[in-house]
Amino acid sequence: MAALSPGAAPLGVAIAGLGFGEKVHLPALRACAHTEAVALWHPRRERLQAACSGSGIAGHDDFDALLANPAVEAVVIATPPAARFDLARRALAAGKHLLLEKPVALHAEQVEELQRLAIRQRLTVAVDFEYRAVPLFQQLKALVASGALGELWLAKLDWLMSSRADASRPWSWYSQQEQGGGVLGALGSHAFDTLHWLVGPTRQLKAQLSTAIGERPLAAGGMAVVDAEDIALAQLQLEDAAGRLVPAQLSLASVARAGRGYWIELYGSGGTAVLGSSNQADYVHGFGLWYARPGEPLRALEVDGDLAFRRTWEDGRIAPVERLLGWWAQACRSGQPMLPGLAEAVLSQRCCDQARGSIQ
Repeated sequence: MAALSPGAAPLGVAIAGLGFGEKVHLPALRACAHTEAVALWHPRRERLQAACSGSGIAGHDDFDALLANPAVEAVVIATPPAARFDLARRALAAGKHLLLEKPVALHAEQVEELQRLAIRQRLTVAVDFEYRAVPLFQQLKALVASGALGELWLAKLDWLMSSRADASRPWSWYSQQEQGGGVLGALGSHAFDTLHWLVGPTRQLKAQLSTAIGERPLAAGGMAVVDAEDIALAQLQLEDAAGRLVPAQLSLASVARAGRGYWIELYGSGGTAVLGSSNQADYVHGFGLWYARPGEPLRALEVDGDLAFRRTWEDGRIAPVERLLGWWAQACRSGQPMLPGLAEAVLSQRCCDQARGSIQ
């Protein structure tokens, strides 16, 4: 990625959605030297006013008005999943670069439509697969690319969290499959992308989905049915750079009490690598990376200082998002392709769709 010229103006960015958008994207935009937060959008005026109060940032409850704001060159869309496709399509039509939260849309065909529109409009679209920007994940990628593992024989990814193990947690869009809820969109979209990035694209996939907590309380009283999966198990065949098929196993859960967290294991003819963290309070901090040659025990690898974040945040997600925002701003200014972008989102969403049985 080419660096921005010293005199280049920061990219003027608006944020649509004030959950993850306010908690993570807003501080990341402010910290990134190449971006400037210039506007916020939310359909509820009172929520918007609370976010804009004292910030000096313009607020819009009309999305068309946001797109008409001349300070807005680009938009981060961090709404719940069901709204993202329509908002993204409108923003691209208005000539705005995009950074999209994942899942980008509810179906792969929608992601492909956005990809075609972005190409026609010559706009840059990033997708927040932020684990590609986490130092030890980058170090594992480099280890694989160096050939230190030899020919890959098996990939295994377990992501077992307890974030929704409390049955009293209220019913919401996350409980509804048609709204993009469930563990596939929340965790699976990241997991599929990580496997594709480390090994190669999915060529075969079989999945088993289940819902352990079948109803949740409504805010107004009573209970509502949950039809979005909170457990997903998948068997995959990934195609590596040499065209070989590598078997992979993926286990996802958001209801695993005392779950082991996030662990990737890669086994090859020349070595084994394990990357993982049991820290359920932070999705970024706490990772370790271990490596072993044949016949040797696993040993911890030191963190590559060249890949380290420049600062530590209380919310660990901010650091990789800031790094990804920098890549995006450089791609927008230079016109170079953005990675990760919509091509990567299409591959991930196809896996989510296939796991749900909507494509064969």
